[in-house]
Amino acid sequence: MSPTRVALVGCGKVAGIHAAALASLPEAEFVAACDISADRASAFAAKYGVKPFTDLGTLLRDARPDAVIIGTPHPLHAEAAVQAAEAGVHVLVEKPLAANLADCDAMLAAARKSGVTLGCISQRRFYEPVQRMKRAIDAGKIGKPALGVFIQYSWRDAAYYASDPWRGKWDTEGGGVLVNQSPHQLDILLWLMGPASEVSGCWANLNHPTVEVDDTAVATIRFANGGLGSIVTSLSQKPGIYTKVHIHGTSGASVGVETDRGATFIAGVSEIAEPPLTDLWTVPGEEKLLSEFQSEDRTAFASVNATNHYHALQIRDFLQAIRDGRPPLVTGEDGRAVVELFSAIYRSSRERKAITLGHGA
Repeated sequence: MSPTRVALVGCGKVAGIHAAALASLPEAEFVAACDISADRASAFAAKYGVKPFTDLGTLLRDARPDAVIIGTPHPLHAEAAVQAAEAGVHVLVEKPLAANLADCDAMLAAARKSGVTLGCISQRRFYEPVQRMKRAIDAGKIGKPALGVFIQYSWRDAAYYASDPWRGKWDTEGGGVLVNQSPHQLDILLWLMGPASEVSGCWANLNHPTVEVDDTAVATIRFANGGLGSIVTSLSQKPGIYTKVHIHGTSGASVGVETDRGATFIAGVSEIAEPPLTDLWTVPGEEKLLSEFQSEDRTAFASVNATNHYHALQIRDFLQAIRDGRPPLVTGEDGRAVVELFSAIYRSSRERKAITLGHGA
């Protein structure tokens, strides 16, 4: 079977990760790249041996991709995704799916109407310790998931926000730590706990006076299964401490992952320096496996370039889903659920009340 023709939309920092991932996949043929900057598109395309474009419509017509990966700033995701879907092209979008629910719903509607696949990047789902948690929960090893906790103590400096003109502004980034650094763990939390039904939260800017958006947010969640959740996510701990997701079950057993040590990596700027680890495991009869799991995690990390590898795993899953006619592991609806959650936290902070979720697209 011939490889799937893939194009990238947006040649910014994250595009290099996607290009490297595509190069590693025999299932993919990287054919074109598009950016509003002709110089950036040309330089990027020359580096990876593909055709440059500055107009998506022209790319869709001339390069004839089967799928596009969108890595533009968050508020621009919807326009490109809808245009590609209407052209009958499958769409994989960098996190978050969009900056607001209206854009998410427009993207989902276009994909459904055209019969194309829409997915959202959440490559940390593919981390070995996250997959281990999912298997344990699905096997009933902790009873039913009852309490989900996401804690992120990370850091971004002024140079980070100055590195791109769209960063740190409501109209061009869509938000701060909730929109940019938290979607991966919010997705994992929802994947392991199930849909959220109610959220109450607030946000603040604690120590980044040069930007408009949140650098810290806290929230409590009630899940549809009756479970509870807690979120503390922040970019205000210099130089960054850790990011974790822990799930506690009705049996009293708990499983957890440290997805990041120190500050989370910055796409196109830094690399993933330390392995994601299983950091909590109290499953009855398996308590002593924690050190074994961590050894496995470190071995797996040492065998790959983690900055690109997990993107490659997700892109491969997406391309195989297209071929098999099945949903990808991370669907457009999953991406929407994350946007619904962080949007509700902002709304709860603004209106000072709990917000009901789950209205659907």
